[in-house]
Formats: sequence, C-alpha cells, structure tokens
Amino acid sequence: MYNFFSPPHPPQRNSKIFSRHLKRWLLLMLVGVLVVTGCQVIQKRVADAQVVHVTLWQGVNPPPNRDVLQKLVDKFNQTHPNIQVESLYVGQQDQQMPKILAAVVGNAPPDLLWYNPTIAGQLVELDALTPLDELLGNSPIKDEIDPTLFTSMEYDGKIWSLPFATNNVGVFYRPSLFKAAGIEKLPRTWQELRQVAKKLAHDTNGDGQIDRYGMLLPLGKGEFTVFTWLPFMWSGGGELIGGESQEAASVNLKDNQGAIAALQFWHDLINDGSAMLSEPERGYEINALVSGKVAMQVTGPWSLGEFQQSGVDFGVFPIPIQQNPATSIGGENLFLFKTTAKQQQAAFKFAEYAVSEAFQTELALGTGYLPVNLKSRKSAKYQTFTEKFPQLKVFLDQAKYGRSRPIFPNYARISDNLGRAIESVLLGKNSPVEAMNITQERLDLIFK
Repeated sequence: MYNFFSPPHPPQRNSKIFSRHLKRWLLLMLVGVLVVTGCQVIQKRVADAQVVHVTLWQGVNPPPNRDVLQKLVDKFNQTHPNIQVESLYVGQQDQQMPKILAAVVGNAPPDLLWYNPTIAGQLVELDALTPLDELLGNSPIKDEIDPTLFTSMEYDGKIWSLPFATNNVGVFYRPSLFKAAGIEKLPRTWQELRQVAKKLAHDTNGDGQIDRYGMLLPLGKGEFTVFTWLPFMWSGGGELIGGESQEAASVNLKDNQGAIAALQFWHDLINDGSAMLSEPERGYEINALVSGKVAMQVTGPWSLGEFQQSGVDFGVFPIPIQQNPATSIGGENLFLFKTTAKQQQAAFKFAEYAVSEAFQTELALGTGYLPVNLKSRKSAKYQTFTEKFPQLKVFLDQAKYGRSRPIFPNYARISDNLGRAIESVLLGKNSPVEAMNITQERLDLIFK
C-alpha cells in the first residue's frame, strides 16, 4: 500500500509521475501541519477560556513591601493555573478614592480592592460589594482570623471584607539619642513624654536655633494625621461617637474633652519647641528620625523594613497614657465587588489564600505587618522573627488596646474635617476648643 506520508522515490522512467506524487505528498503534509496547529490553537483557546482572571487594586507602600506582595501573588498564580491574579498599584488611598468611585459608577470595578476598612459603609451604600457571611462561614479560614479584627470587617450586621494585614501605632525612638541626653526611662504618660521631648530638643551647632527635635508630628489634613492622633484622643477619654451608632450625624466634637486634651497636648509639644512638623501630608516618612533630626515619631510596624535597611539603632514603646491605654488598629482589608459568580468565587479563593498562615507569615516577615492569622503568629518561623526584632512585641502586646476607626458612610468627610482641625491647631490658627467647635458646626451643616 502506498504511504502518502513518506516522500515518494523518484521513478526512473517517468519524471511527470514523480512530480505529481511529490506535489500530492507536499499538499498532504501541509494539510497535516495545519490540522495539528489548528488543534493546538483551539486547545489553547479552550484552556484560556477556563482561566479566571482576577484584578486586585492595591496601594501597598513602600515599594519593597509591594515587591513582597507581588512575590506572593506570583506564588498563588503558579499553584492555581485556573485563576490568575493581576495586582495593580493604583496609588495611595487618598488617590484611590476617585478611581474607586468612578469604577463603581461606570460599572467597571476591580474584582478585589485593598483598602482600609472605613470605606465599607460608603461602598455598601452604593450596592457595590458582595457580603461574605456565607462564603466565610463555609471556610476553615474563619477560625484562624484574630477575633479582634471582626469589628473592622462588619457593617450593618454583615461581613463585607477579609483582613489582609493589621498593625497599630507606637512610638519609634533612637536609643542612642536618648542615651546622649541622659534619658534612662521610657515615657509612659503624656507628662513624661512632654518632659522627654523637651530634654531631647537640642541646638547641635550652637547657633541658638533648635535643630534636633524631640518628636515629629504629622502635618496635613489626610487620614494619616487623624490615624496617629486618634490614640491620644481615646487615651484622653474622648470618643468620636457614643454607643453603637454607625452614623456620621452621631459624631460629637463640641465640648469633647478627650479630643480637646489631645489637641492641646500636640499643640504644647510644638509650642515648647520640642516637636517639629513633617512636610505637608508626609507624616508617614521616617527620614527625619533615621537622620537623627528628631528622636521620636509615631508610626507603625510597616516602617520596620526601612529601619532595618537604614542600619540605625531604633526601638519602640507604646503610646503614652493620659487616662487609658490606646492605639489605632490599622491595616487594610480585601473587599469583593459585585461581578459574576465565577469571578467572585475566584476572588474569594485568593482572599482565603491572603488570610492563610503561609501568606500571612511571609507577608509579616517581609514587611513588618502583624499577621491577621492566629496560626501564623504562633508559628515557629514568626516566633523566631519576633525574637530577632523585639520591637514587634510592643505592637503585638498593645493590640489588645487597639481601636478601629468608624466604618459608617461618610467617614472620609469626618476624617477630612478632623484633619483640618488638627492642622489648624498645629499651625496656631485656632485653639483646640475653637477647632473642635468650628468642626462640629461644619459637620452639623453637612449631616443634620
């Protein structure tokens, strides 16, 4: 039988017959190649159609922390061939808000959003989010989440997000500068902090001007200023809202003695010449502390990596107390937007992975964030890490005094007005009482 897939042997007598056979053979070979190639293309298209592409919007900073996240996303993609997550940096949280709202209104949201929990109320009002009660209730990951974080996940009786990473704020300081100033005891109260800050302020070059300050305070109206100021308000006995209210109209600042005391304390540190202000909206930067221009700064464990890389000496102590110990619970949660059932299932799969022991441990070791997963905190790997960096224990120990910011709709407007009040006091434009009264009047016009 003649095999058309073997090249014909040239006949010795009739070259025309040979030519016909050769053309037929080449044609059949071409058809065979096209069939095989076509099958491969179809198979690839079928495979691609089975892959669910998930988009994650995030604003992780500083860049080295973003690199840690990307490595973890890559690991997920390698082990989940049917789900591919694309992590997109979309700017700092203040920059993200217009993009998020535009995406929701334009019916083009991401599948997953990394953001602080205070946005929940606003997105729920816009009917943009998927409630997670059922998905989380059926997931083994639920029992591994730090129970203190559930207040940041809930709004109006439902769960709307999963914790991605958590933190709180303390006071980073330079032990060498404390030693040079003869300070042997870390401040535990507001009064002691003021005394220490004043002692640390120093004219290093003899020109009659202070050029090394005891403390850095954040200047600006942004959320970071409010976030680092709230622990002082809570410690002074103040509350933004009373009871279990989740409405912006319930915010009470007029005659709020805790808020007034916290503003007065920050004002006094500036007035003493003990503290300097950051660049506007740059209060999270630690350059002044690393360079020795200041000796103390309120910040969180996310700064640990930068301190490690700088090579300078550093330590941490809890937020000093006026009436009660307090700190702000920070960090970001993951929100699932309403898309399709297939997209939501894939997005939740990644969110589960982000809460898992393995992810949380690697994230913590690489960034300094505190794990949200209880197994991760107890793991041998993380315990070894905290022994190497005992500064983390301060944040872990004071987490029990942590308070979450309100999650009601329009929290952003509350924060913006609080930021304006704090800034006006630090710049000497208003007294603490005036700042709180003006802010309350403005909020009443908006919400009542």
